[in-house]
Amino acid sequence: MDLSDFDYFLPPELIAQAPAEPRDRAKLMVVNRQTGTWQTTIFSNLPQFLQPSDILIVNNSKVLPARLIGHKAGTGGKIEVLLEHKLVSPSGQESWRCLIGGNRPKVGLIINFPQDLTGQITAEEGDGVFTVEFNKSGSDFWSAVYAIGEMPLPPYIKADKTTIKEAVKDYQTVYAKDNKVGSVAAPTAGLHFTKELLKRIKAMGVEIVEVTLHVGLGTFEPVRDENIKEQRLHEELVEIGAQKINQLIKYHQAGRRLIAVGTTSVRVLEGVAAHFIDTLATDDWLAPIDLFISPGFEFKLLDGLITNFHLPKSSLIMLVSAWAGTDLIKKTYAAAIAEHYRFFSYGDAMFLV
Repeated sequence: MDLSDFDYFLPPELIAQAPAEPRDRAKLMVVNRQTGTWQTTIFSNLPQFLQPSDILIVNNSKVLPARLIGHKAGTGGKIEVLLEHKLVSPSGQESWRCLIGGNRPKVGLIINFPQDLTGQITAEEGDGVFTVEFNKSGSDFWSAVYAIGEMPLPPYIKADKTTIKEAVKDYQTVYAKDNKVGSVAAPTAGLHFTKELLKRIKAMGVEIVEVTLHVGLGTFEPVRDENIKEQRLHEELVEIGAQKINQLIKYHQAGRRLIAVGTTSVRVLEGVAAHFIDTLATDDWLAPIDLFISPGFEFKLLDGLITNFHLPKSSLIMLVSAWAGTDLIKKTYAAAIAEHYRFFSYGDAMFLV
């Protein structure tokens, strides 16, 4: 398959600029992969399509205010730095992998931020990715970041001051954990859940299993290779305990449906837990993965997927095409456009079973 197989035209007015209010009033397209049929409902009706024995896997990573605006030392030129993930620094300083925009920055550049925070570029990876070492660490670093940082909204959301302010709550799932801060983008399928809806789902007997994948630069990186098999994603850090891995495998072996909320949860299931189908996990997993899922991928654990409508030619539309079939995804996306579904991060959802 070629990159062009995952392209489609989306009228700009269908790109959602704000979440539904309340969140669970978003549209939900329920797609049956076996019959190739679908129906439209609203997200709050999700329990009607779940079974009491189901397992919902959710990503509890919390988005950090990763967008920092600073100025170049010397020239005073404005520069934007997007924190991606923390690195182990031999010097003991706060060192981060960052995406830096603007005119080509160079190693050695010092960037001044408010709150007396400064950073120096110490290495370059390419494609706008750099290592930045900061002058503050620990709680001092985080105090500065939370004082000056902005939520890293995707570029297709027209962010004004109000949108950015509201993003503190809008661009975060209700189950994101304060001790799991580390994503530069929200696991957006989870944005549709409210606390009340989660209570209803749990009351049915459905078990909700939390995993952690810190969404990284792979979310922002476009697929460039026309031959998609050449595509690789940036690594993203996964945290999941051995006991939880083994429990997911037991649920699978018992015939309980494992339903991933979002593509990030799919990557945890298929990129980590699937390794332990034939063996027991003895150690907790705290390591990066770079799993790229495209048509032809052999799913081992996934039984259902709740997800949003994704960008053309993105790795995410390739993942849902791998799960549901490229032809069916093309048909459902065309139907969603005809029915004026809202697309992308703040948009409507699909349930693919």
